[in-house]
Amino acid sequence: MKAPTPYRRLRRAAEAALMRGLMALLRRLSVERASAMGGAIGRAIGPHLRVTRHAVRNLRACFPEKTGAEIDGIVTSMWDNLGRTAFEYAHLGQFRFNEPGSHAEIRGMQYVDQVITAGQGAIFVSGHFANWELLALALVRHHVPVMAVYRAASNPLADEIITALRNEAGTPHLAPKGPAGARMLLNWIKERKFVAMLADQKMNDGVEAPFFSRPAMCPPAAAQLALRYGCPIVFATIRRTHGAHFVIEVQEPFYISRGADRAQDIREGVIEINRRLETFIRAHPAQWLWLHRRWPEGD
Repeated sequence: MKAPTPYRRLRRAAEAALMRGLMALLRRLSVERASAMGGAIGRAIGPHLRVTRHAVRNLRACFPEKTGAEIDGIVTSMWDNLGRTAFEYAHLGQFRFNEPGSHAEIRGMQYVDQVITAGQGAIFVSGHFANWELLALALVRHHVPVMAVYRAASNPLADEIITALRNEAGTPHLAPKGPAGARMLLNWIKERKFVAMLADQKMNDGVEAPFFSRPAMCPPAAAQLALRYGCPIVFATIRRTHGAHFVIEVQEPFYISRGADRAQDIREGVIEINRRLETFIRAHPAQWLWLHRRWPEGD
């Protein structure tokens, strides 16, 4: 890997210092106030950024029936959620689940208990919904031995801060995307433990499958692991109800069917995951991160 230039090293250090200062400031506030501040900044700045064009293009293609005003409203709400999520990182350790006065309710915990009792391990799958950090954290709080897959930030100094916040909140087992993380996952799932991953981003060398009725390159890891180790996939959604309050819904586990064609079995698993992703996104479009370059640019 090419060594960073002095300018890039300086910029990374400045970004990390700014992030540390912001996290320190946000910890002086309640989670509600920090979340509200992030939402206000997201609504004010996000819609005017160039990257928003990807969101608008994706929304127009997926919801051709919606008016321009409706799409603008979804984009603004998406940025509100993204700003809130970013500022809630400072308070990840304070989130509690299914307790009096807690910020998150988990529905479908019987399915979590079901896969724990079965002793086969499981792959928990979700998307970039609401505050997507909460699924793995909720499992940890339920004493589930889970390893969360994550994409490292482009700035390694910033990535160290984010990783420290996750560890402090109680999610110590993290597998970065890439060969090293893949080896960690394989060793983990061999022991019949649990994995949490997001399966909604584009993966150029992945599996092509329909998503919103258009071909998209999709990550196959969840289906591959489930098929290889005979463990179920457990799909879950995270929905922001108001402020820094959420509902996590865990769905009934399902298995990847094993047939004569392994590649087709994996593709069918990816199609099923995409179907569940799409169902939630259609119902709650403002809760998804539309900024991904999810489909080919010319599509």
